[in-house]
Amino acid sequence: MKKISLLFAFLVSASSLSLMAQTKPAWNGIFANINKEVQENSNAYTSLKIASETIGHRLTGSVNGKKAEQYAYDLLKSYGFTNLRFQPFEVESWSRGTLEVTIGADATNLKPIKSVSLAHSPVKVDLSLEVVDMGNGVEEDYAANPEKVKGKIALVYLGVLPGSKPGTPGLHRSEKTAIATKYGAKGIIVINTPPNGVLLTGTASVTGKLIPIPAVCVGKEDGLLLKEQLAKGKLYSHIKMTNFSGMIKARNVVATLKGKTLPNEKIVIGGHLDSWDLATGAIDNGIGSFSVLDMARTFKKLNLAPARTIDFVMFMGEEEGLLGSRAYVEDAIKNKTIDQIRYMMNYDMSNDIKGYSTSAEDSKDLFSGIGAIAHSIDTSFTNLFRAGAGLHSDHQPFMLQGVPTGGGAGGGLPKNAGPCYHADCDVFSLVEESGMKNTVRFGSMLLYGVADADEIKSKHFTDAETKAFLIKNNLKEPLQIAGEWRWKD
Repeated sequence: MKKISLLFAFLVSASSLSLMAQTKPAWNGIFANINKEVQENSNAYTSLKIASETIGHRLTGSVNGKKAEQYAYDLLKSYGFTNLRFQPFEVESWSRGTLEVTIGADATNLKPIKSVSLAHSPVKVDLSLEVVDMGNGVEEDYAANPEKVKGKIALVYLGVLPGSKPGTPGLHRSEKTAIATKYGAKGIIVINTPPNGVLLTGTASVTGKLIPIPAVCVGKEDGLLLKEQLAKGKLYSHIKMTNFSGMIKARNVVATLKGKTLPNEKIVIGGHLDSWDLATGAIDNGIGSFSVLDMARTFKKLNLAPARTIDFVMFMGEEEGLLGSRAYVEDAIKNKTIDQIRYMMNYDMSNDIKGYSTSAEDSKDLFSGIGAIAHSIDTSFTNLFRAGAGLHSDHQPFMLQGVPTGGGAGGGLPKNAGPCYHADCDVFSLVEESGMKNTVRFGSMLLYGVADADEIKSKHFTDAETKAFLIKNNLKEPLQIAGEWRWKD
């Protein structure tokens, strides 16, 4: 027993030494200063409150979106950033117009149903067609009867229905729309997953461009009732909508902090500033983007000077297809600076973080070493570690170029805000100041540690390594659906 105890103690000691080897003694004092500064002077909650009350939603390409860009720019300038710029981009954008959806068993006597248009639906629609139940809306639901939905309107569940086969993929609404279109559907009705009639907006396009069929969302209770009715007989729907689509101009906001000894190596940290237009976007993604803004404030206030250059980026256009982050990456490829980006940290709806996440397993010692210092300062930070990858946020364009990505982990949304994702209830009253402070202080520690590390073991993946990584993380199918799988086999 004594030998086993000694062996365990040795292994724990060796593990601790491995983590310590990834950190620097000076970080202890620097992290303590970060902790004190954020706890006493954080501006994340206050600035988000002001933006929510004076700007409202932050839809890309709108007047409000432009106000949000300027607000972030002015805020960063007030924090002392002089290396500060707008990064303009011009893209095809979308905004909603009018919508009327009626439905019923009698095609001549349809009744209105509460609904909302999904982004990138056509600019003008006026159609009346039969509705068919396509279950979860994944490939398997169509393959069993490929002709079932042709020339009709597909009814699909946004998530995965209870009782579904184990392993049923939880595809994005845009991917489910793409599959419905592939099998000849002329429209799609998406059933939202939260209760109490909450409606979801968001893009139904995998490309960020107009889709050929109308896509609308209905509440969970209404949608499940439609499924019950379809099990007994036929249903018909009339969808009439107008929308706007056209070229718009938007701007990322980029503040650069030059590295002290490795200025040509860069860490990008960002969050999307834009939101949908049904509410103020306080949760998605005010809590993430305004936390990043406060990390920038913290670095300037403490005159932090890590080895590597840091770009603090407020991305626009995330909601409409990662438009701003794609523009940033495209510029980096064009300017031949993409290889200088050693890490991309993304904060999208991050709140009250308890640990760190990364796409690169070989960053575990570095991230956990940084987290160990954070835990010694405040034990509420549990220093959990997650390695893996997903899609549909601003890290994606970087990840597809082989750049390691990461950010916060753990925690959770405040006040059970999950059902208000992309909904008209996403308002500032949901935000909790303590959660934002935790994201800022622990996120700042991770950022400083990675930017100042003697070595970042995680390197850019080669093209072949990127492919293997995406397959390992089950991302091949959704990328193929989106037309972003660039490999032939």
